[in-house]
This record gives sequence, C-alpha cells and structure tokens, in this order.
Amino acid sequence: MQAIVRSAQGVGAWNEDALVCDERRGLYGVIDGATSFAPYRGPGGETGGYLAAQGIAAACRDDASAGKPLPEMLLQANARLREAMDAAGIAPHVPEELWSACAAFVRIGPSWIEFAQLGDCMLAVYYADGTIRIVTHDQLAHVDDRSKAVWFEGIAAGLTAPADLREHTMGQLIAGRALANRPGGYGVLNGDPACADYLEFGRISSSNAAALLLFSDGLYIPKPPGVSDKDSAAEIAALVRDMGLDRYLEWLTDLENTDPDCTLYPRMKKSDDKTAIWIELT
Repeated sequence: MQAIVRSAQGVGAWNEDALVCDERRGLYGVIDGATSFAPYRGPGGETGGYLAAQGIAAACRDDASAGKPLPEMLLQANARLREAMDAAGIAPHVPEELWSACAAFVRIGPSWIEFAQLGDCMLAVYYADGTIRIVTHDQLAHVDDRSKAVWFEGIAAGLTAPADLREHTMGQLIAGRALANRPGGYGVLNGDPACADYLEFGRISSSNAAALLLFSDGLYIPKPPGVSDKDSAAEIAALVRDMGLDRYLEWLTDLENTDPDCTLYPRMKKSDDKTAIWIELT
C-alpha cells in the first residue's frame, strides 16, 4: 500500500485544510476547515478554520482514538473542537461564529474499508476493472448552489470586484451556516453534538479495489452559472485517474487563474485550499 499526499494553499492567509496519513493504523483522512464570519484570530494569527482542521487532525492522530470506530473518533474530535471554542470565547449557539470543518476518513483493513464523512470532503474507490465508485455524497452542494446563484445575481447587476460580490452574497452565506447540522442542511464538525445525526459512515469490501482517492472541495472544477457541483466528484475522480493527481492539480490551478475575479465561474474565491490523498491498494 502506497499513499501520495498533496496539500496546496489557496488564496487565503492560511491553509485551512489538514490531513491524516497513518500507514501503521491504516487511517487516512482529509479535513477542510471553514472560518467563521465573526472576526477571530488565534495567538499566532490563525483563523478559526485553520484551528478547526488542525485540531480535528490532531484528535484523530491521537493514540486515544486508536481502534475506535470512525464515527466515534470523529465525534470525539468534535467534542474537543467545542472545548477549544469555549476556551476562546466563541458563542456556541451563533452558527456564523463557529469554527467548522468537513471531513472524509477511511480505515483500511485486510478485507474491509471503513469510511466516515461529513460535508463535502469526498471518497472515490477505483476497481481493478476500471470502475470508479463515489462512496460519499456532497452534503453541501445544494447550499453552495444557492450561494453561487446569489453571487451571479450580483454579476448580472454589474458588480465585478470579488469583495463587492462577497458582500452581496454574505446574507446567503450566513443563512447557509445556519443549516449546519440541521434538517435540510448538511453535516459538519463544528462542536455541535447534533453532527452525530448527519455523520455518514459504513464499510465496503476491499475485494478488487485497486486505489482510493480522498479529497477536499478545493479540487472541484469551477462551473459556469447555473451548473451544480452535485455530480462533480465523478468527473474529478475520472480526471485524476486519467491525468494523475499532480497534473490534475496543475490543470485546475491554471483554469482558476483564467478567472481571477470569479465572474466567469461564480465561486467564493479564485482558488480554495486543495488537499488529496491517493492510496494504491495493490
């Protein structure tokens, strides 16, 4: 078994993605942090999204999590995240103030691959016969589609600067945060115990599985107005297989650079943090 690990910072001040790559335990995961809309910086200037992602990664690497079912491991990390926010004075019942993170994890055993996921970090399985299976569901696609639609309304109204477009979209972004771990919304690690009801998990047979791909939403391809991300994972998985992970990341970055103001392809930033783990099983 061999893993290729990549993490590249986007346009933000911090790389708010994190990863876990523990070959000894067969544990691998990608984590995508999201900064709150309320201003907060840690002692070193860290954003809430960075602190969330790094704290969850540390909790999952901790020996205390060894051997625990993946859902239990992530819920334990979620509880530690809440403790960290409490210590920082973050209001637990104000969604836009919470540090949060999506995550996708696998634990690879001799016969089974366990998985657990929240949000829009994704898992693809590649089989020996060429089949690609998207195991996880993008829980955030419908929320992101609404935000991008409002962003495009701003473009249609004549806004061109990303800062103005973000201000125009902020109300919708805050409304989206209010759907975290709520009916009609999506699952996310944000310290709220309710995330247990939105955490998806299970196991699949490793028979004939040749490789796995775990990735954060920074690998999503920018789409024209009105085109949803809901089916993007299958497209990404096929391109990574055909191009290789490094070439795909270069190609995607080049595409993003053709639209620095996010007006051709409505999105919240030119380039998001990009994290992926490719695992060869055979």
